[in-house]
Amino acid sequence: MERSKLAGKPSAVLIAGPTASGKSALALALAERLGGIVLNADSMQVYGDLHVLTARPTVAEMAQVPHGLYGHVDADTEYSVGRWLDDARAAIADAGLRGLTPVFVGGTGLYFRALTQGLAEIPPIPEAVRAGIRAEAGALDNAALHGALAARDAETAARLNVNDRQRVLRALEVERATGRPLVHWQADAQPPLLDARHCLRMVLEVDRALLRRRIDARFETMMAQGALEEVRRLAARGLRPDRTILKAHGAPALTRHLAGQMSLDDAIAEGQGDTRRYAKRQETFFRHQMADWPGATPEAALERLLDMAARAEG
Repeated sequence: MERSKLAGKPSAVLIAGPTASGKSALALALAERLGGIVLNADSMQVYGDLHVLTARPTVAEMAQVPHGLYGHVDADTEYSVGRWLDDARAAIADAGLRGLTPVFVGGTGLYFRALTQGLAEIPPIPEAVRAGIRAEAGALDNAALHGALAARDAETAARLNVNDRQRVLRALEVERATGRPLVHWQADAQPPLLDARHCLRMVLEVDRALLRRRIDARFETMMAQGALEEVRRLAARGLRPDRTILKAHGAPALTRHLAGQMSLDDAIAEGQGDTRRYAKRQETFFRHQMADWPGATPEAALERLLDMAARAEG
């Protein structure tokens, strides 16, 4: 990051990375060195019911430095990016009163984008509209899908890469459901909570094969630490099947195992595979949506961030 864009003490530190990349350990170490508070930016770690399976920091880790935005949402609550921003705003204000540097860490790219770019208050997309768009898109390649968007919403299409299929689909859904181009909603977005130019930012980059091994090993560790019992307790609550927490990586397969529908070994393998696929989607998001964020390996990230902080204060 250019020194001219980061004069003085950083207003916050933002650490993103795929699951199992070591970002929580990095945030903890950095918060200790900078006098900070670790604030969660992961959409599953906000829920209180699944501590182990969502890899929330341990009790010992949370005792080392202040932590916030972890496990404060009940599983029966539908939580949104907008609600997280409200909670983040309060956490930033509290950190300021306590003289602590906010260190946001997580793998939910939408949280970081909303934090630094603002949030467009787009109405929820009806499931019928979403399903219809997906069905129509199934027969189209990327170029044809982008052309379909251009025919309905040329302004948004002009801003999207023809191969960015997910964003093209999202733009089609918004236009179909609201009758208004996505870029118009984005123009009315709430202002960002943080100016990215005054923050230290980092995306952790891990070799793909190594990350796969770490994901598989961590899932095995979660099982040894009681993940299955967590899922058993959650299933006993009888929540509506559309609740977000029930989609936590590994939870659907373990739930089916508890119902006698699959073996434990198969459930573990499915949970590992689901988590690996999620990590790949995270990496894609970071690469396309956060391309201006500096990247570093977990081994090099701490020293690089400390150097960036020192240069900012120098």
